[in-house]
Amino acid sequence: MLSYRHSYHAGSFADVLKHLVEVAILDHLRLKPKPFTVHDTHGGAGRYAIDDAHMQKTGEYVDGIARLFGERTGVAAVDRYLSVVAQLNPVGRLSHYPGSPLIAAHLLREQDRLQCTELHSTDFELLRQEFAGDRRVRVEKLDAWQGLKALLPPRHRRGLVLIDPSYELEADYTQVVEAVRQALRKFATATYAIWYPVLERNRTERFVRRFVEADIPNLLRLECCVRADASGRGMTGSGLLVINPPHTLAANMKQAMPVLQAALGDGHGHHRVAQLTGE
Repeated sequence: MLSYRHSYHAGSFADVLKHLVEVAILDHLRLKPKPFTVHDTHGGAGRYAIDDAHMQKTGEYVDGIARLFGERTGVAAVDRYLSVVAQLNPVGRLSHYPGSPLIAAHLLREQDRLQCTELHSTDFELLRQEFAGDRRVRVEKLDAWQGLKALLPPRHRRGLVLIDPSYELEADYTQVVEAVRQALRKFATATYAIWYPVLERNRTERFVRRFVEADIPNLLRLECCVRADASGRGMTGSGLLVINPPHTLAANMKQAMPVLQAALGDGHGHHRVAQLTGE
């Protein structure tokens, strides 16, 4: 969507979950010396200043990363994610929130690659400037779905495909399923992480059911709702559908989810970690 700017939502509780999972997957890929590629469909601006007018207008980061920054929870997956955010804020305070491309680039090794697509002109230029001179990173001004067709498969046969539409267009709910099916035909060995919002429970369950009915194998569902389900209250939670997840991801997230819910929620939310389809 050409008008969508993630800067209004950067560092929200949804970003915390999405990026925690991203870090966990990338850390698993880093365990083997073989190179991998990260493909990010909605790159955004790359990083977001906390004092930016957009972030201050919504204040979503206040009930997201700001509740956890500088803390140690004792849960490895959560603390690892927080350490990455801290490393990208070397001043010792939360001055910027890193988007998924910046987190990925921070975790890339010399042999790994990152490719991002972004359609919004302003964010594309910010993202291009962010990685200017980094030969590991490719930034293209492309629609997310066009980018999946044009840039997959990458040269490396291992990797992560991160798909996180705004879902401000109703078509996103249906387009993403077919886009994933086509991408899997080209890059079946990758891990796919598809983010989704929880706005209205029936719509969310229809969205998840489309993936199950598409016979996509090895599908893990991760969801954290910071408030009880309720239509008309905005986003009460978010989740990710992870295809070909690392074998350690489900167990790690079962430990992490209660910590996230307690830290970010109002006491009435819920979480789930569920294997929807087998290998």
